[in-house]
Amino acid sequence: MAGKRTDARRKQHAQASVDDAAGQEARAEPTLARERIVVTAVELLDARGVAGLTMRELAERLGSGVMSLYWHVSNKEEVLDLALDLVLEPPHCVEFGNWREEVVHQLEDWRASMLRHPWSVSLLPRRALGPNLLSRLELLSRALSKAGVADADVNAAIWSLWNHPVGATITRVSFTLSDDDMAAGQRRLARGSDRYKAIEQSRLLLDNDWDGAFRKGIDFLLDGFARAK
Repeated sequence: MAGKRTDARRKQHAQASVDDAAGQEARAEPTLARERIVVTAVELLDARGVAGLTMRELAERLGSGVMSLYWHVSNKEEVLDLALDLVLEPPHCVEFGNWREEVVHQLEDWRASMLRHPWSVSLLPRRALGPNLLSRLELLSRALSKAGVADADVNAAIWSLWNHPVGATITRVSFTLSDDDMAAGQRRLARGSDRYKAIEQSRLLLDNDWDGAFRKGIDFLLDGFARAK
């Protein structure tokens, strides 16, 4: 009997040691929350891009264990979905004088958000549309209704407007030529001016007014919508 009691006490002591160690680990680990995970994921994505985001690296930045993350998110794909939606939060409600000002504001804000987080544009073609992005599309749809765009044309108008900031952002973040490279390209156009006369004369490869080109592009689109009414 004495031996059995000794074994029982040993088991209780061993379990108490395990419980105490687990308690110390839990107290040492910062409290995790879904929001904190997503904000930290955005910081990691900004620093290293999509390829640099791993659950292990994310856990290390949070001072946590990898398995602890899975209490709050299902997997890396869900983290990407949440991070993308966070950085695409729509602009605050503002009163505008007309529908055109509203659309311009929305598209410029959208492009600015993606330029602040260049990795975001690479996720748009394949990620689920989260509530923030859906809210942006809803705002655009309402503005186009104010513009008098026919119901049958709204979807085409929305996707045209979607393509403009997405395409402009992709071009901007991937166009990394130096001034010397651009000048060399322009000289090449000049040498082949019989084939590239129009873009050589417009000095296309030397035009780096990205903001101005984006805004004019919006105007071209909206002028078309206005004429189509």
